[in-house]
Amino acid sequence: MSRRFAAFVATGVALAVVAGSLLVLALGHEPPPRPAAAATQTSVTPSPMPTATPTLNAPPSTPHRPAPNPTAAFATGNKKVLFFSFDDGPDPYWTPKVLQVLRKHGAHATFFELGAMQTAHPGLREQVLAAGNTIGSHSITHPQLTAVPAAKRHHEIFDGPASTCFRPPYGASNPKVRADIKAAGKVQVLWDVDPRDWARPGTPAIVHNIMTHAHNHNIILLHDGGGNRAQTVGALDKVLPLLKAQGYTFPAMDC
Repeated sequence: MSRRFAAFVATGVALAVVAGSLLVLALGHEPPPRPAAAATQTSVTPSPMPTATPTLNAPPSTPHRPAPNPTAAFATGNKKVLFFSFDDGPDPYWTPKVLQVLRKHGAHATFFELGAMQTAHPGLREQVLAAGNTIGSHSITHPQLTAVPAAKRHHEIFDGPASTCFRPPYGASNPKVRADIKAAGKVQVLWDVDPRDWARPGTPAIVHNIMTHAHNHNIILLHDGGGNRAQTVGALDKVLPLLKAQGYTFPAMDC
């Protein structure tokens, strides 16, 4: 073997040794394979995303189903109907007198009651319902809902008398009030005829106002609370037979 050939062989052997060493080092530093995750991920429920801390007295995230129109069931055909409604009760003196007049003339009505009055005079709610009438909510303490903080507005609407009908005090409403009423599962109920009995203009004036302005399917606003309602009771006793003679009936709203 010549010196040149021996040197060539030695060089080849050295290169092979170096290549083998590099391969070993590379294999020794290869990252471990990822564990198979498909079998476990199918049974793991991902953690929910964090939510903001709920605001005190905020409306529920899932609103109730909107309430139906409380007069819709009576608006079919050619029926002549009027809906009498009474606000601000129940009053221990005047509410029974209103109930007596309604019963006398075979009429029913809807009483938009205050939560504070229900609490102060327990048992009257049951009397109203037992006589075939219905109850709507008129809030708890009769505030102007368009002028109070959101938390109070929410409390007055959501926590007032149980009903699917809500009449905002003073008729004061705006998009925020209506949104809270809807979220509470209620429908806003205002009125068509206001004979201003709350101002006590006299029984004849109340009668004249109702007989002049009431038309089929109208809602008439009266009061059984908030003060002396002798004029209201007297006017009710006069208009019911007059309107009945015209063919009207007087159902309670579906509340």
